[in-house]
Amino acid sequence: MVSSIHPTRFIPLILKALTYFFVSLFFFSQCSIFSDKDSGVQQISLQPKEGQKLAAFAEGCFWCSEHIFESVPGVLEVVSGYAGGHTKNPNYDLVNTETTGHAETVLVYYDPSKIDYAELCRIFFLSHDPTTLNKQGPDEGSSYRSILFYSTETEHTIAKKIQKEIQEKRIWNDPIVTEYQELKEFYQAEMYHQNFIQNHPNQSYVKGVSIPRYQEFQSRYELYKKIEK
Repeated sequence: MVSSIHPTRFIPLILKALTYFFVSLFFFSQCSIFSDKDSGVQQISLQPKEGQKLAAFAEGCFWCSEHIFESVPGVLEVVSGYAGGHTKNPNYDLVNTETTGHAETVLVYYDPSKIDYAELCRIFFLSHDPTTLNKQGPDEGSSYRSILFYSTETEHTIAKKIQKEIQEKRIWNDPIVTEYQELKEFYQAEMYHQNFIQNHPNQSYVKGVSIPRYQEFQSRYELYKKIEK
């Protein structure tokens, strides 16, 4: 006798899917709500000041990434922007069409006497989920993909070594899908994106996504350092 599945059994699954869809839509609208305040995008020189070095990482919404890297001792400044694409002078709305090739990226200026490139790569792999393709939290699309940018072959080698270390320690269960690209251009995003969490601590996306992600990073980083010991 073939058993029948009552239609009501699917209702919880449908409700769950709809809830996730509307929550994601809400957060996306909150992340995009400031996009009409375009105050200019500019290409940034990739030559740091004397005594500084720079690194660039794409790991989802740059509001979250900026806040995370700014909390790291040895990091001097973090700029939110766009990199990894083929379109000249992209802006926020254009990047969100997923046609420019660019990803939301942070440019990290750091003091090499206090923190090295390897540790920044380690923080990169611990501060987002590098196993999700074109997705980070509620944000989906190629502009939210995971990219580790390097400026020299030495940095490329270091970054690959750190990825292998993260994989061997089983920090993430699924395969890492992070792209590797040479950093050739970086465009600073509109000014309203800079220091966004600091300037908008009560904004709904910040409270619902950015702060929890920052707290998860802190816990994961502390756990990682204990494993190292």
